[in-house]
Amino acid sequence: QVRLVESGGGWVQPGGSLRLSCAASGSSLSINTMGWYRQSPGLQRELVASISRGGTTNYADSVKGRFTVSRDNAKITVYLQMNSLKPEDTAVYYCNVWSDLVGYWGQGTQVTVSS
Repeated sequence: QVRLVESGGGWVQPGGSLRLSCAASGSSLSINTMGWYRQSPGLQRELVASISRGGTTNYADSVKGRFTVSRDNAKITVYLQMNSLKPEDTAVYYCNVWSDLVGYWGQGTQVTVSS
């Protein structure tokens, strides 16, 4: 079983920045891909960014050049640095990790971009 604790959401004006963190804990951790998804009201949850254990990254086209995903394997933590935020980035952001072929989700953290 893997427990995920997210932090770092909040409100920011357009053009601003936020950094999300997600720390994993649990017994017999063998974490592979870590990443972030987001979901806006009435829309499907979508992949924002992911990073493999070896550091290979993948981004949604809408966030390329603005968001950066990274991880600290020693701390079993994944980060999402979000710059140049836009109102359309407003959503609940969910951490997602894969361990032993099982996917786990964080509780979600709200990100609101508005003036």
